[in-house]
Amino acid sequence: MTTSLSVFRYNQRLPAVKNRHARGLRALHGLGLLCGLLVLGACDAAQPGASGSPTTVIAASSPATAQPEKSRMWMNIGEHRFAITLADTEAARAFAAMLPLSIDMADLNSNEKHAELPKSLPTNANRPGTIRNGDLMLYGSRTLVVFYLTFNSSYSYTRLGRVDDPAGLAQAIGSGIVRIEFAKN
Repeated sequence: MTTSLSVFRYNQRLPAVKNRHARGLRALHGLGLLCGLLVLGACDAAQPGASGSPTTVIAASSPATAQPEKSRMWMNIGEHRFAITLADTEAARAFAAMLPLSIDMADLNSNEKHAELPKSLPTNANRPGTIRNGDLMLYGSRTLVVFYLTFNSSYSYTRLGRVDDPAGLAQAIGSGIVRIEFAKN
């Protein structure tokens, strides 16, 4: 009889243990769903342009997240005027501090004009690989280069800026020596 009693008690406990285990799994499942929804909601709120998101409103009004205004200058070649967006580099800021500057630039390899600057600029040279029509670069610390054709190069340059719309640049620059004026406005 004791044997059957202990079996009976064991069988009565088994459903209670299984039931408790099932409730715990359901609670964990519910908790997992809740966490998932919270994460998805946070990801949606972090997306740019999320509507009605307080995070987006705060970020948009925060001065720390405001995009810096692009620095501009002008390059005048005869009657042609080209806008240049300066790179965010020490060298570009130092070059802008030299303006206005009028300089005679000689042709090299029928793809660039170059001239020595009155003083050295800070450098942070790297190999861009592809030089683009309209690139304004510094070779070494004193050689200003305006590229008017796109080509591949293994030389190292410090980026100063880029002509916003280089259409017509090659024709304006022409061949031989050309006087180019750089100005802030």
